[in-house]
Parts: sequence; C-alpha cells; structure tokens
Amino acid sequence: MPKRILTGTVVSDKGDKTVVVKVERKVKHPLYGKIIRRSKKYHAHDEDNAIKAGETVRIEETKPISKLKTWKVLDKVETSIKAKASEV
Repeated sequence: MPKRILTGTVVSDKGDKTVVVKVERKVKHPLYGKIIRRSKKYHAHDEDNAIKAGETVRIEETKPISKLKTWKVLDKVETSIKAKASEV
C-alpha cells in the first residue's frame, strides 16, 4: 500500500525535531454547494530542524514515531512567488 503524501504550510517549529503542518483542502458543501476550506494539522518529524514556520513542505505518512507524530517531512516546496523573484 503506498504511503500518503500531503502538501501543507508549517505553522509551528517550536518542538525539537518536530514541525506542525497545516494541510488545507477544498470541499463542496453537501447542501448549499459552495466550495469551503477544511484544514487539519499534522505533527511531522524533521530530523535536522531545517524547516522553519511559514514554509511549504511535503509530508509522508510513516510508522508512529511518538504519540502524535506519524508523518515525516520529505522536502520543501518551492513556491511560484519565490521562483518568480529569483528570475528577476
């Protein structure tokens, strides 16, 4: 069974080797049909404390590392705004 990979924004990097990643998804409201945002926070393992708050990262599901951590950080995602700024 393949491991799930999600993309989200780091909201906290206070813990040692741990970051909290907020993953947002858009769903259609069952009755009204409006597209609404739902979010969930995941605790992810960051071995060398390289990830800072505000960065966009990809996380991968893994075996339980601690009580709350069952995800690990794969890599940073380059945002289009940063890419455009470096081209100029």
